[in-house]
Amino acid sequence: MVRQLTIDEFLGKAQSLPVIDVRSPGEFAHAHIPGAVNIPLFDNDERALVGTRYKQAGKDAAVLLGLDLVGPKLAGFVKETKKLKPPAGEVLVHCWRGGMRSGSFAWLLDTAGLTASTLVGGYKTYRNAVLDALTEPRQLIILGGKTGSGKTDILKELARQGEQVVDLEGLAHHKGSSYGAIGQPPQPSSEQFENLIYQQWRTLDPARRIWLEDESRNVGTCFIPLPLWLQMRKAPVAFVDVPKPVRVQRLVQEYAGIDHNLLVEATERIRKRLGSQTTQQALDALAQGDYVHVADLTLAYYDKAYLHGLSQRDQTLVYPQVVTTDCPADTAGRLIAWANELHDVPAR
Repeated sequence: MVRQLTIDEFLGKAQSLPVIDVRSPGEFAHAHIPGAVNIPLFDNDERALVGTRYKQAGKDAAVLLGLDLVGPKLAGFVKETKKLKPPAGEVLVHCWRGGMRSGSFAWLLDTAGLTASTLVGGYKTYRNAVLDALTEPRQLIILGGKTGSGKTDILKELARQGEQVVDLEGLAHHKGSSYGAIGQPPQPSSEQFENLIYQQWRTLDPARRIWLEDESRNVGTCFIPLPLWLQMRKAPVAFVDVPKPVRVQRLVQEYAGIDHNLLVEATERIRKRLGSQTTQQALDALAQGDYVHVADLTLAYYDKAYLHGLSQRDQTLVYPQVVTTDCPADTAGRLIAWANELHDVPAR
């Protein structure tokens, strides 16, 4: 018998059971519950046809059309579900509103000997949970620093040393600058970015601090949810101040082996900010393989931009952390000790 689950029950079971999203491929591609598998009841064109029939002739006519379209696919739906090898034959199913699409699919699986549960309110309920959760106040610490400071590696070390971390750039598949998409997978939609944040957010202990990297509102094409970003703007900032030569060397190691044309395109994208003369100097240096000079020229712009953004914060919440070497593990250890003092946490 098909069982309907609340969002908490659904996500709890999703940790061990397959989640089947029966929405159209287009809906799924835009955003979905992380880890879900798409077995669409209708393809994109069929969904449009059913929607049009509903508007023109009403619900009953749309249902009949839907049955005509779905009928030949029924056996395939069961086969695709069994390929997921669900534990004890149990799966979770959802659609947009938790209505006819997921209910019909779950009924089919139930008649085929599987156990299917649906999400009350569907994906829409999930999205409400995402947005509500990201408004909850948490104890945040922002890891700041100019471009090339190694903040991502420091975050990874903080996590290895037991701290709670949300790597926004990792989730967004973008490192924040004009060069930030190079070597990264395609970026998710902003909605999917929010879903990915929530996936981590809900596993974190609300009584403990959470580290995030200092970001503008957008990370590439992804936007940080406004309530979370506003919290970030009011949180203390550990500003890791790393000398420019150290940062130049890190950037050279990171980008020197990347496709030349991609570096040229990224440099051209910031021409207006760099100025024509500096841009041409950077392009000439790229042509000669002088990556040190390229990094030095572009950092002049990025450093100025970052310091301007930092100046817009409450300066009583900005805590400079002078770091002279590129050793993320040591820096993470120092930051943990500093944060314990800030929050009056006894040493372990």
